[in-house]
Amino acid sequence: MNDLSKLMFHLIASGSEEAGAAGHGGEHAAHHATSYWATMALTGLTLLVIGFLLVKAKSGFTNRTFRGVISQSSEQLYLFIENMCVGTIGSHGRKYVPMILSFWLIIFFSNVIALFVGASPTSVLSFNLGMALVSIGYVQYEGIKSNGVFGHFSHFAGPKLGGPLVIISAMIFVIEIISEVMKNVSLSLRLFGNINGGHQAVDAMNKISFLPLGELLIPIKLLTCLVQAMIFCLLTCVYLSLVTHHDEDHGHEGHGELAAAH
Repeated sequence: MNDLSKLMFHLIASGSEEAGAAGHGGEHAAHHATSYWATMALTGLTLLVIGFLLVKAKSGFTNRTFRGVISQSSEQLYLFIENMCVGTIGSHGRKYVPMILSFWLIIFFSNVIALFVGASPTSVLSFNLGMALVSIGYVQYEGIKSNGVFGHFSHFAGPKLGGPLVIISAMIFVIEIISEVMKNVSLSLRLFGNINGGHQAVDAMNKISFLPLGELLIPIKLLTCLVQAMIFCLLTCVYLSLVTHHDEDHGHEGHGELAAAH
């Protein structure tokens, strides 16, 4: 499969180099073109795999049962994501299941494809930054939708302080805004570092001997595929829980305690 990866990148690189200009500027442009088209090809492959598995899973759905390994596995994955959303965000977290599940599918299958192809979209920093921007942008949208524009941004200033202490509120607001922006960096760099670092480790071990020693890291890389998908989704759920406080959740808990007391 590594030979397939090398062949794909060689074909893309040769086509880009023919279009590039001669000299250092042409090589630089060809390198960027190669990286761009390779990322697009791997992203398309990931989406094709996800689409194929979703079609297979849907074909096994019936009114009462789920037939087939893929359909049953998809059910367990949905229940896992649903429990993550409800447990982290609250009872209203069920409406975020499609978004969180989409992140999970893209990240996990991108990483799994890398086990066989030797590269993945999640090993490209710009791809991960794009997903992080979508995640944090969606969090801001839901925060504004739940609390209003003023209510959403006012919580960045912390508790209401009067008099000269307003300066402290202004400082807290600036710090919180910077922290919110840095969430994009942390989400993207964490995923990029773990996935790209895995590829680098495999390449380094393969160069030590004529034997493919890097393939011994596949179990660890498979575990990384699971963990990194879960971390990205879990952090997105945590961010959503911080900006979508629903009074009805506390109201239902209060009614439940009152009923238990009676």
